[in-house]
Amino acid sequence: MMGLLLFVLSLVLVLEFPNHVHCVKPASVNLGAILTYDSVIGRVAKPAIEAAVADINRDPSILGETRLNVFMENSNCSGFIGLVGAFRILGKDVLAIIGPQSSTIAHMLSFIANGLQIPLVSFSATDPTLSSLQFPFFVRTTQTDFYQMSAMAELIEYYGWRQVIAIFVDNDYGRNGISVLGDELAKRKSSIYYKIALPLRASPSRIADLLDKSKFMGRRVYVVHVSPDSGIDVFTIAYKLQMMTDGFVWLTTDWLCTALDSFASAKIKSLEYLQGVVSFCPYIPQSHQNSNLMYKGSSKFNKYGLYAYDTVWAVARAIDEYLNGSGNITFSHSNTTRDMPGKIQLERLKIFDGGKMLLNKLLQVNFTGLTGTVRFNLERNRITTAYEIINIDHEEIHTVGYWTHHSGFTNVPPKMSFESGHRNLIVDRNLGDVTWPGGKKEIPRGWVLGGNDKVLRVGVPNRASYIAFSTESKSTHKIEGYCIDVFKAVLKYMPYAVPYKFVPVGDGLSNPNYDELVNMVAENIIDAAVGDIAIVTNRTKAVDFTQPYAATGLVVVAPIWISKSSKWVFLKPFTVQMWCVTLAFFILIGLVIWVLEHRVNSDFRGPPRQQLITMFLFSFSTLFKTQQENTSSVLGRMVMMVWLFLLMVITASYTASLTSILTVQQLSSPIKGIDSLIASNEPIGYQVGSFAHNYLTDCLNVRNSRLVPLGTPEAYSKALKLGPKNGGVAAIVDELPYVELFLSKVTDFCISGQMFTKNGWGFAFQRDSPLAIDMSTAILKLSEVGGLQKIHDEWFCKKGCATDRRDITDPNQLHINSFWGLFLLSGIATLTAFLVFLMRSIRQFVKYNKSLELNSPPETEPTRCTQSIHKFINFIDKREEAVKNIFRQQQSSQPEIR
Repeated sequence: MMGLLLFVLSLVLVLEFPNHVHCVKPASVNLGAILTYDSVIGRVAKPAIEAAVADINRDPSILGETRLNVFMENSNCSGFIGLVGAFRILGKDVLAIIGPQSSTIAHMLSFIANGLQIPLVSFSATDPTLSSLQFPFFVRTTQTDFYQMSAMAELIEYYGWRQVIAIFVDNDYGRNGISVLGDELAKRKSSIYYKIALPLRASPSRIADLLDKSKFMGRRVYVVHVSPDSGIDVFTIAYKLQMMTDGFVWLTTDWLCTALDSFASAKIKSLEYLQGVVSFCPYIPQSHQNSNLMYKGSSKFNKYGLYAYDTVWAVARAIDEYLNGSGNITFSHSNTTRDMPGKIQLERLKIFDGGKMLLNKLLQVNFTGLTGTVRFNLERNRITTAYEIINIDHEEIHTVGYWTHHSGFTNVPPKMSFESGHRNLIVDRNLGDVTWPGGKKEIPRGWVLGGNDKVLRVGVPNRASYIAFSTESKSTHKIEGYCIDVFKAVLKYMPYAVPYKFVPVGDGLSNPNYDELVNMVAENIIDAAVGDIAIVTNRTKAVDFTQPYAATGLVVVAPIWISKSSKWVFLKPFTVQMWCVTLAFFILIGLVIWVLEHRVNSDFRGPPRQQLITMFLFSFSTLFKTQQENTSSVLGRMVMMVWLFLLMVITASYTASLTSILTVQQLSSPIKGIDSLIASNEPIGYQVGSFAHNYLTDCLNVRNSRLVPLGTPEAYSKALKLGPKNGGVAAIVDELPYVELFLSKVTDFCISGQMFTKNGWGFAFQRDSPLAIDMSTAILKLSEVGGLQKIHDEWFCKKGCATDRRDITDPNQLHINSFWGLFLLSGIATLTAFLVFLMRSIRQFVKYNKSLELNSPPETEPTRCTQSIHKFINFIDKREEAVKNIFRQQQSSQPEIR
């Protein structure tokens, strides 16, 4: 009866809850695997997975009594077949799917894994975009191409290359990997110059056509990111096209190492078509366990077999933790697929109820496998990221260094456990020597001049005016000029030879349009443009300019007048302030000397009118050394000594300045600069085709009616001589080099004011041309040795540099600032002498008052302050000798009183 009751209860539970229920550990758990059996990776992944399952089932510490089963499907490198195989596997209640091997199939299956909540664990899909939040159930046990492309960009930067040609397979794996490479290169101011997208299963003829097209682009650094199954074909074809020779650089991602690991030893000895190739390989420390697995698997066992082996172990450990955590293995039907119309039986697809929990257990896995430490970050990627850099030299494959995300390049094997995200600053970041294609050890330049003839086509403006800058000689048809001389001199400082030919632009009857000249460079009609080409904003958007070889800017050219002497020219040497201070000191010195000498020197005594005349004429007469009065006091002589020294310096300076004013021509102009020119409301001239017109109208708001176009230096001279009242112009606004050339041939005009814009002339090259960088370096070298200035002086300073002839608006007057030290010294000496005299006089006055009080009856009223001052003035007016006689008489009469 009890047995029947239990049977009925069990039947009710099954009918009521049709889902699979396990209250205890199941006897077995199922995994799925999507592989491509007949591929370089698939041929090693399949036996590696089988070996891992066998080892796990033999290990009682993992899963206990539960047996692990793996159901494999062959995708045959097809997304459709892989999708069908996945549906077959999902019908067997698998807890996770290992693979797929391809990034393209991984994208497709990730959507199914999201819907059914089944972890998708790949050991070979390296597409960086699979780590996005769009695919939360995708887990990667290998290294993502995000770090590999970062390492590749750092390698390109290490060798100093700026542009590369990328060869990639045209699928998700290739496109997304190269996209990351472009981003990483941009961070390092480099770029992908050209992309070669290889179709899937591309024929040799198609690969040859694509490679041959890139051969004449000038760039020689190739980055190859293809699959290990077909990538070798790229190098065999490149070898036949003579692209594995000197000057070329070939870099590959880790697919080449995978392919080489799968080669037989006899085949590795005949790799002449891979001579000089540098490749990245996933770095896996050698251990006894992985060596045994490689030995058991096959002599062609590659590293992805080790990743597949560790992947099975990682999933098994996660399942073990899931089961130990009382996780029941249950599946439920999806209401979405159940209610979908049609004959496709999607209702058989069931959602793994514990999928999220199993995913969390998987992301918490931490163990040491055959490939090193297996741990995952927040993006569900493996934390350990290290690459080995190898170089193929004839029959040998040797290591030149290592790269890790945490320490960059190093020449010692990295540690496989990283506890910190900070880079190690102690390791040596140098790489070993590399043998490049052609067998040379020198680092290739990475580019050559493009085109079949390899000659740089240099466009030169054939000017009609100002032909000193650049033009074609009508007699010899040679290109010559200041800009041409600079270009030829710069080429001498280039680290390599640059063959070139000049292409004149323009008919020589009128100046060419410089914007059109720049557009010719951008449209590949010519390779470069050399001339008086201003570096302005709209042109930099189309081409790359070198470092400016000539500093330019807009200046104002105006007529000059020669200032003539006037009847008041003797006042010009001193400024008004200087005259005032000097006059004040003359009066001060005369007053102080009179005070110091009045009591002791009879020359400074007499009637008030005579004393006043003596006071003011004494210091002025010192200019001519004709003063009749002599100083007798010590204090007076001290003041005169300092004053005569100051007077000597001022007199000598005045004489020199006046001589300069009377003998040297002073140049001046009514126009003092751009501000006064704009305010004058008079006509302004400018060169035809110059950007000065747009600058004046757009930036300075000058009316177009005031602007007069002028085409030649002769027109400049005529318009300036006529002036604004006779149909000419008040001044001309043009770039400094043109003005210097113009002023080197005339003498009636000058540069008025300062340069009010600043830019430069440079050589124009096509965008991203490495020549622009090397030419800029050569320009700097030429400038440092004085070569640029020497060429400039030879062309523009034959009659004296025009920049030396500027408007002198103010005479070279003497300012008080030049003499304030002497004036200060004289003032201090004068003030000191006066204070000493005053203190001495006050002491005598007090003594004199006491003597008077002894000899006179006492006063009944107190003495007022005004009376004391009046008495002191009267005392000062007395001769000092008379006061001393009174003191002596008092001293002689004192004994008699006693």
